[in-house]
Amino acid sequence: MSSKDKKKVSLPEELTSGYGQTQTETLAVDHKQESLFIGIPKETTLQEKRVALVPSGVANLTSRGHRVLIETSAGVQSNFSDHAYSESGGEIAYSAQEVYRKAKVILKVAPPTLEEIDMMQPGTVLISPLQLPTISAEYLYRLKNRRIIALAMEYLQDEEGSFPIVRIMSEMAGISAIQTAAELLSSSQGGPGVLLGGVSGVPSAKVVILGGGIVAEYATRAALGMGAEVRIFDDNISKLMRLQNSVGRQLYTSAINPLYLRRELVTAEVAIGAIHAEHGRAPVVVSEEMVSQMRPGSVIIDVSIDQGGCFATSELTTLDKPTFRKHDVIHYCVPNLASRVGRTASIAVSNVLVPMLLKADGARSFEHFILRRPGLRHGVYTFRGCLTNPYLGKRFEMRCTDIDLLMTSGL
Repeated sequence: MSSKDKKKVSLPEELTSGYGQTQTETLAVDHKQESLFIGIPKETTLQEKRVALVPSGVANLTSRGHRVLIETSAGVQSNFSDHAYSESGGEIAYSAQEVYRKAKVILKVAPPTLEEIDMMQPGTVLISPLQLPTISAEYLYRLKNRRIIALAMEYLQDEEGSFPIVRIMSEMAGISAIQTAAELLSSSQGGPGVLLGGVSGVPSAKVVILGGGIVAEYATRAALGMGAEVRIFDDNISKLMRLQNSVGRQLYTSAINPLYLRRELVTAEVAIGAIHAEHGRAPVVVSEEMVSQMRPGSVIIDVSIDQGGCFATSELTTLDKPTFRKHDVIHYCVPNLASRVGRTASIAVSNVLVPMLLKADGARSFEHFILRRPGLRHGVYTFRGCLTNPYLGKRFEMRCTDIDLLMTSGL
């Protein structure tokens, strides 16, 4: 077939009419970046002495264009004055209502009260501890009704999958637990008058630690430093191996075998609960019957009480009345144990929160920031009227919706 015989294919005019002509220039449109407006109300519950941000953290945030509103006297219990905050770029509010009404992101080191939830604006982002023993169905209903985006500090993860707030508080809790136990064993505190470390010719006290995590590691270091005898129990053998390597010496370690655990508890002066659950409640590993067989005047420090406690006899206490006796065993079950050293604890919390908040730079909104951060999503338990924590949904018989589904469908 010759080229003359080939038929030309005609194209519609609308496809060829613009060929070779100058086209309208289009530019990429940047989404407006949102600076954070952070509120720090004064803590009013559980004799809390910590504050979520210290002046150096406020200075870091305000230098990047974010606003920080602090209620007057919020840092006084941690020895940070209003003047220090204002000199760091913070704004001072003279009522809690002003903080909750204006700020879009609320930071607290204790869970908000029902009255404080009612003062929050719809859609507010709340970052605070969850503290399972204090949570009620009414608390969750109030958060849902106000459409609060609530994140639990103890469930926030970093890029490596660890829990930075839990870790830093655990370090302090481990050391404080041993210091507290030593005080409670003294006669002046109603204890049996036992010196934790012993002296020449007198055996040292025995400390049983449940859990092989960070609390256990720092409690072990403190107890060994005071000369006490230590026994550590955990079902995660890898944690026990890591703990021994970190401490740098051979330790008595065991899986949580009821037979071995009972044998050690009945001869121990101190028992420390330090089991952390990634989701929901901490497991109860010591029954009431085991506690009843412990020595009279012995001490239980349940650091796991903020997740329900790992002793069957544990009940929530506060710093103004931190102990109670059951089966003649002294129980210390304060959820904010690190609040005994409020200034150190405040600096530690601020050092974790500030870098996390600074990473929100460039996000269109804090919700968009959460969407991009799986570690933050892990901490969300209510999101714009929906409960997203499966454990809370099961515990309070409330409908639970997956956070990933909610965010990807709404953003």
